[in-house]
Formats: sequence, C-alpha cells, structure tokens
Amino acid sequence: MTMPEERETGRKRAAQPPDQAGRKDDALMVNSVEKAFRVLSAFGRQHPTLNLSQVASETGMDVSAAQRFTHTLTRLGYLRKDAQTKRFELTAKTLDLGYHFVRSSRLLDRAMPYLMHLSKETEETVNLTVREETEIIFVSRFLSRHVLNTDVIIGTRMPAYATAPGIAMLSRLPESEAMAIIDASDRRAHTPSTTWEREALREKLRQSAAQGYATAFEEVYLGDASIAAVVVDHHGRPEAAVNIATSTSRYSHEEVVSRFSSLVIAAAHAISRV
Repeated sequence: MTMPEERETGRKRAAQPPDQAGRKDDALMVNSVEKAFRVLSAFGRQHPTLNLSQVASETGMDVSAAQRFTHTLTRLGYLRKDAQTKRFELTAKTLDLGYHFVRSSRLLDRAMPYLMHLSKETEETVNLTVREETEIIFVSRFLSRHVLNTDVIIGTRMPAYATAPGIAMLSRLPESEAMAIIDASDRRAHTPSTTWEREALREKLRQSAAQGYATAFEEVYLGDASIAAVVVDHHGRPEAAVNIATSTSRYSHEEVVSRFSSLVIAAAHAISRV
C-alpha cells in the first residue's frame, strides 16, 4: 500500500508552480496571485503547520516575500498564526473555493442523480473524478458501508496512469496525446500490481478504448478493485469518469467486470453531453 507520505509528495509535486520561463513569457500572468496560491499549497498532511522560514523554503521565496504573503493571507482569513509558536496553518475559509466549485459545477449538477442511483443500486463506493494534467482529482464520492479505507476524500489526487478513472479518460484521447501525458507522469510501482511501464500502459489504453471501460486492481492500494467509464463533453473529449470501487476480498476480477461494467458505462453515458 502506498504510504501517506508518498501520496502527499505526489500532491505537492503537482502543486508546484509552472515553469519559471513560461511565466516570464506570459504577459497576462499576475505573479503575486500565483505566489499567494503557492503559499496556500505548501500546507498539507505532511506540513499542517509551518513557520515563516519553512514557508519560504517550501515555496522557493525569500523570507521577506514569504512574510508579506503570509501576513496578507492571514489578514484575509485564509491563514491563522499562532501567537506563541509563530506557526501558520490553513483556516476553514480555504474551503470556500471548493464549496463554490461544488455549488456552481454543471458537471456535478448533471452527474449527481446518476451517481446517487448507482450508489443505491450497487451499494458500493461510487466516485466522480476529473483529470488535471497527469493526475485525477476526486470531485464527488459516495461511500459504501463496506469501505474500510477512508483516506480518499473529495480533493484527493492520484496518478492517472495507475487508476481506472485515469485510464478511462486517457483512453478516449488520441493515443499520441495520451502517451504524452503518461510520459510526463512520475511513473513507478505503487504496489506489486501497478501497471507502470510505458508499453504496458499503451496496451491498457487500447484495451480500455475497445471495451468502453477501464479496470485497476490493487494498483494504488492493496485490496482495492475499481472499474470506470469515461464521461465525454459535446466534442467527444473526456470530461470526467465515473467509477465503482470495491474490494478484492469481496469480488474477483471477473466478478467486478460482470457485475459493474454495464452499470458504470450506462451512468457515464447518461452524464455525458453527447
């Protein structure tokens, strides 16, 4: 099983700012906004609190700049500073952006009835995920009473190449585009069952495209089984993925496919904008 530290490292890697040269060439880029989000992204499971020098180190700023940004974010209510320890931590106000996304997302509005129905019909964990670069992000999650691992929550990121939703979404892209995303990924074996080698992933993409769904068995967590189908936009491009997650102790690989493939495909098709 992937340790929390490893998952947090992956999250932090994804949260790092864009290439410095790319920002310099972007005349519309407001660097102070990017730096403010860089400060907020420095906090997480591995760093729930940070002092000023640690903020500077995590963000690549000098201490003077880190002081200005932490002060501003504290005044705005997104950070809290402990008067005794001088350490900063995120406040509940940082949830506002996520809340506004949930309340305004047309994708979630379309998906919610079908996800709820799928959850009730299967009594298994049902997720909706989207892709951002080389990772998937969980944006909706209905837990099963059978679930034991509650480490995955809304906002959790995972590598697309090692997950059923990620493979489902990548399989709907032109192969050259999908392979470019895989080549940009930090590919490694999270478990002994992880498919991570380039040509094996290419074959998995082709198989998933042909059958209309993707599967992953113990590729990120031991004991996990997942099957997913892609939600497409009105251009036929992958917009999200619906997946059903269960346990290998309850279902064999064949049973996961026979029980859930048609259900997850139907749900994804109903949510799609085609």
